[in-house]
Amino acid sequence: MTKVVLATRNEGKIAELRRILAEADQQIELVGLDAFPEIGEIAETGLTFAENALIKAHAVASASGLPAIADDSGLCVDALNGMPGVFSARWSGAHGDDAANLWLLLAQVSDVPDGRRGAHFACAAALALPSGQEHVVEGTITGEVIRGPRGAGGFGYDPIFVPDGETRTTAEMSAAEKDAISHRGRAFRALAPVLKEALAS
Repeated sequence: MTKVVLATRNEGKIAELRRILAEADQQIELVGLDAFPEIGEIAETGLTFAENALIKAHAVASASGLPAIADDSGLCVDALNGMPGVFSARWSGAHGDDAANLWLLLAQVSDVPDGRRGAHFACAAALALPSGQEHVVEGTITGEVIRGPRGAGGFGYDPIFVPDGETRTTAEMSAAEKDAISHRGRAFRALAPVLKEALAS
C-alpha cells in the first residue's frame, strides 16, 4: 500500500481525506505530519491558495521522500473584497485561533445588511511527488455569512457560513453532508483521480 503524506496536523482534515479516498476506492495509507515530527512549520508565503498548497506539498515531499498532498483554503467575503482569503487562519493575528478569527470577522461585517453578506469558501489541493512533479485542483462553495455562530460541527468559519440552497450552517451538517458539498471535499474529490494516475505512472 502506497504511503502518502497530508501536510497537516489537523486530524479533521486527515479524517476527511481518508473518507474521500475510501469512497474513491483508493488503497492508500494516508498519514499526517505527526508521523514526521522533524518537519517543522512551513511558511505559507504565497499570495494565492494554489501557491501556498504547492509550497507545503513540495516541502513535505522533499523532506519525507513520499508523495505529499497539501491544501490551502479560506473564506472569501464579498463585503471585505475577498478577505480574509489566504489569511483566514491568521485573520486575528495568531495562527489557528478559530474563535478569535470568527468573532473578528463578524465584527467587521456587523454593519453589512442581509442580502449583501455573500461569501465563498475556496480550496486549492496540491499533490507533489519527490520527483518534483506537481498537480493542483481547486474547489469552491458559495453562500453567505450569518450574524452569529450556529452548530458544533466542523471548524474554522463553519458556524457562520450557510451554503446557497441551505438553511443550516456547515457546522450544523453531518460530516458526510459537509464532505459532499464543501470546498475541501470538492477539491479532494477532484484530486483523487489525479493521485491515482500519478501513483500508477
